[in-house]
Amino acid sequence: MSNNLFNRFAPFIQEWIYSSGWEELREIQVAAADVIFNSSDHLLLSTGTASGKTEAAFLPALTLLYEKPSSTIGILYISPLKALINDQFSRLEGLLEDANIRVWRWHGDVPQDRKQKLMKNPSGVLQITPESIESILINKNLEIRRMLGDLQFIIIDEVHSFMNSDRGSQILSQLKRIASIIGYHPRRIGLSATLGDYSLAETWLASGTSEKVQTPIVGGGTKKIRLAVEHFINPNPIPSQLNPYATRIFKSTKNIPPAIDFLYEQTLGKKSLIFTNSREQAESVIATLRDVAARKGQPDNYHVHHGSIAGALRESTEASMREDIYPTTTAATITLELGIDIGTLERIIQLNAPRSVTSFLQRLGRSGRRSNVSEILFVHSEDEPSDNKPLPYLFPWDLLQSIAIIQLYLEEKWIEPLPPPSYPFSLLYHQTMSILASSGELSSQGLAKRLLELPPFRKITQDDFNELIQHLLEIQHIEQIEDGGLIVGLEGEKIIRNYHFYAVFQDSVEWTVKQGANEIGKLGSLLLPGERFPLAGFMWEVQEALPKQRVMLVKKVAGRMRYIWPGDVAPIHTRVVQKIRKILFEINEYSYLQPGASLRLNQARKLAREVNLDSQYLYMLAEGKYCLFPWLGTTAYRTLERVLKTSDPNFLEFSKISGQSPYYLRFECEPMDLKTIEEYIQSLVITTNEHMLYDEKEKLLINKFDEYLPLTLQQKSFIFDHLDLPHLKQMVKDW
Repeated sequence: MSNNLFNRFAPFIQEWIYSSGWEELREIQVAAADVIFNSSDHLLLSTGTASGKTEAAFLPALTLLYEKPSSTIGILYISPLKALINDQFSRLEGLLEDANIRVWRWHGDVPQDRKQKLMKNPSGVLQITPESIESILINKNLEIRRMLGDLQFIIIDEVHSFMNSDRGSQILSQLKRIASIIGYHPRRIGLSATLGDYSLAETWLASGTSEKVQTPIVGGGTKKIRLAVEHFINPNPIPSQLNPYATRIFKSTKNIPPAIDFLYEQTLGKKSLIFTNSREQAESVIATLRDVAARKGQPDNYHVHHGSIAGALRESTEASMREDIYPTTTAATITLELGIDIGTLERIIQLNAPRSVTSFLQRLGRSGRRSNVSEILFVHSEDEPSDNKPLPYLFPWDLLQSIAIIQLYLEEKWIEPLPPPSYPFSLLYHQTMSILASSGELSSQGLAKRLLELPPFRKITQDDFNELIQHLLEIQHIEQIEDGGLIVGLEGEKIIRNYHFYAVFQDSVEWTVKQGANEIGKLGSLLLPGERFPLAGFMWEVQEALPKQRVMLVKKVAGRMRYIWPGDVAPIHTRVVQKIRKILFEINEYSYLQPGASLRLNQARKLAREVNLDSQYLYMLAEGKYCLFPWLGTTAYRTLERVLKTSDPNFLEFSKISGQSPYYLRFECEPMDLKTIEEYIQSLVITTNEHMLYDEKEKLLINKFDEYLPLTLQQKSFIFDHLDLPHLKQMVKDW
């Protein structure tokens, strides 16, 4: 380790490095220290998981804070997850134990007395979520300068999880509002393990400031990637189409499905993490594995980790995963995808395809944290293909998606770009109400100035703002007093005084599930006494419902069943879909494919060649019934659906439009030759304009606060941020 750099760190950090047994600093840590110590620029750190990014940011920042103590909070750490804050809190406490620098947490699970202690003496490092920042801006606005008036650094963790969302735009708005109060912009440090376009991330990180961003480019190190992909056929298909919130009992059978048997053997006696794409799938796979273990006389070492499970139970699961003595198997969603320390894992399994390269890399990075090998096992299964099924059902889309995601990264190091929304009108409503609530009263001109100078609203015009204000006056969310000033109205008070207001992401009204005094988790709907559902890896039966308290009292019962959690499906990029098409017509063999996966890929390739899937887009399934393979990503696919639904019925009317997004569209229309239909769809796309894609009176409620927007702003946001007509027009020219 360079003596010069080691000696530059504060004494307590030198002692911590020594006691931790470090022999040298990692390349990213040296580069970060150089930027922080020798410039005033913002800093973006983008290297793989477990590469030392957190220490790279904190060690030099804490050194400067130690050398020049702040009279207020000195470092603000913003995290997407409460669990990540809790994890980092424990690590920082040990580091700062002898430094006389306090570290504080502020989120919904932190007791009020801890927050009050911070308010009495704001100092050190504050770890916080965007929602809690919003709460402080509204409820403690007059305390901001006393809390943050001498702030030196803002560290934003997992920036990729924020960038293309309203939540990320909310952070940029909050930082600008804080800067307006304290009179300057503190330095920003962004951390991420998965960024494809550094320039987009740099622009996002520096938004609203004049300082530039430095992104050190360091070597990838010697870490190796070990992959395996296997595929199984379900002999007894499980029903997959259930109504939202529906439940169905599945009786245990003596015949274990081959995929489950494989999962059981792969995780037996090992510390394993199974990633799923839904809470339902996480609950289902653990219930099944637990059932298999019980029948084989093995101990119950199974856990579930997702957002509907009570925080105490999630923390208990995390603690058991850190324990190296006993093997455990945990099924998790995105809640364990980010950088929570869960110790050394012997096996990472991805159940079905991840939705993106970004997600794949995050999940891959959970392994190899203490070695130089990252490995992940993909496990796929599908119902038995049969000749009497329609053509689109004969392709293993999920398996193909996994291969495409893997190859895009291995061949090109490609990761999805993350552009921010262009017209975040839902957030504009939110920040309008937040600023009015914190200010008490503002003139229309004063409110417009504060809002439209916030970075996320750079494309929003004064006319857009005026239209919003007029609408909010009409629905009484704001009021105009005698001198012309604007204040929060009676209807608006009902919205902003609910703690759900602080979050800009969609959330549902939830019912707390309790066994006695212990909270198990939350569900999005009320179930009646006698109904059963899975949660936290066990089956529960409702004993009593308490509507006023929004509580369901339950008891644990035996058995397995499915419960459908509502939620949006993450979009798939066009590059992934295009890569699938290319893979179907390559002759390459992929060394990571296991026998079942290799066989299924070759079957799909054979079928693709037989039906000319490389040159033909449209197929007739039966008289008047057709299937279109558009080879588009989710957003362009959604746009194409809209185009077909708004077609002119006087020439050709499309009906019963359905499909599997983004892979194929099925529809019915008047029987005619394929070339005529295909050419008509092409011309329809090319001649369509944005205003033809919605009905003038259609409500387009996508984001959380869209219901409070005038229809014209709903429509504008829908067109520019949820559809992509220009991309669709370009793509159909190649048909």
